[in-house]
Amino acid sequence: MTLLIPATAIPAAAQVATMASPRPADAPLSASGPGYADLADLVLSAPVIADVTIRSTTAIKGAEAVGVAPGHQRFYVEADIGALLRGAGGLPARVGYLFDAATDARGRAPKLRKMRVLIYARRVPNAPDQLQLVAPDAQLPWTPDTEQRSRAIARDALSPDAPPVITGVGNAFYVPGTLPGEGETQIFLTTAKNRPVSLSVLRHPGEERRWAVALSEIVDEAAAPPARDTLLWYRLACALPESLPEHSTASLSPENAQAAREDYQYVIQKLGPCSRTRQVPTASN
Repeated sequence: MTLLIPATAIPAAAQVATMASPRPADAPLSASGPGYADLADLVLSAPVIADVTIRSTTAIKGAEAVGVAPGHQRFYVEADIGALLRGAGGLPARVGYLFDAATDARGRAPKLRKMRVLIYARRVPNAPDQLQLVAPDAQLPWTPDTEQRSRAIARDALSPDAPPVITGVGNAFYVPGTLPGEGETQIFLTTAKNRPVSLSVLRHPGEERRWAVALSEIVDEAAAPPARDTLLWYRLACALPESLPEHSTASLSPENAQAAREDYQYVIQKLGPCSRTRQVPTASN
């Protein structure tokens, strides 16, 4: 591989446009790796996840580097596969891909050769040894924790009872109880495959509200809120709007609509922020 790589040397499908990451000044990842939402974004977007050791890098300049975000340098990377965390059909022993590395204050790129990293990618059609990262910087330093969490997210996503992708909020209902301050709100969510998901909030006088999420038509009395940093928590916290849409309460009286909105805000508060620091991977970036 020469230093000046002609356009034909890089698979067209691997030449991706880039956009700046919202992470401030490309701050380094913490010792424990990315947060759950950032890691889930990568894992769920990547048909291929591999533990690799970088064998060589070649800086990409000129036309092949168009669209690289400020403060980044594009490289063509060749890496040896150590382990395949996800990917049907396997991979060759060595693969190539493009990676946009953040540079330091002096404009120098990090030394990547011999680094052990995790890559989150998709296959390049008709090029078995070429991959395309799901985001320009979808390469993370390998740590046991990041590998274990990546495996867990991929396993949870493939489980038969995995929570569905939330696409919006449907109708909300509020039923007052027999005592002042007593009542129940039920909010139905829309999903990518029309699977049932609903939120319920119970009010009892003198008690803190209790809420739960149901993944079936029947709300189980034993249902509970999702634990933070789980796939169900991620589906909700990173997809639900900040406030209940107007159409969700269109059939309710003003009093009941207000109660439903308050209960929805309670759920959002208890879920906590999604806490993304990266740009969500898409087919275009």
